[in-house]
Amino acid sequence: MSGRTIRQRGLWFEEMEVGVTYEHRPGRTVTEADNTLFTTQTMNTQALHLDAAYSESTSFGERLVNSMFTVSTVVGLSVAQLTQGTIVANLGFSEVTFPKPLFHGDTLYAETSISDKRESKSRPGEGVVTFTHTGRNQHGDVVVVAVRKTLVRMKPATDPLSEDRS
Repeated sequence: MSGRTIRQRGLWFEEMEVGVTYEHRPGRTVTEADNTLFTTQTMNTQALHLDAAYSESTSFGERLVNSMFTVSTVVGLSVAQLTQGTIVANLGFSEVTFPKPLFHGDTLYAETSISDKRESKSRPGEGVVTFTHTGRNQHGDVVVVAVRKTLVRMKPATDPLSEDRS
């Protein structure tokens, strides 16, 4: 036994490769309570999320999971694998689409592709990484795609977050 300690962390800027796709597991089964809590906490009074009787009369026939919960959860599912302890900041979302709805009881799975990266021109030791996050339900249907730019730390000379990733 070596006595080494390895702390879970995301990837440093240098470890991120354009064109690589990361699948984030486990997925997250979304409950009615999740949707109601998120919707009410964010003051979103949209009947499609809260009113079962109203939602039955829509083309969906039932309540929809709040799309902001959906995108937040997909990004959240990526954190442990990609950005835990290595991200500096979110810089913005350039595109978010919801091709299909998510419903109570659906399981949300996420994957992230790195579509671009460059060293920061104004912040030495950091780089700008563009992620394309995709969320799918348990049937493989895409329910969200979000393009996000982040500022990520470059690997320091001594890695304070872990001795060895392998």
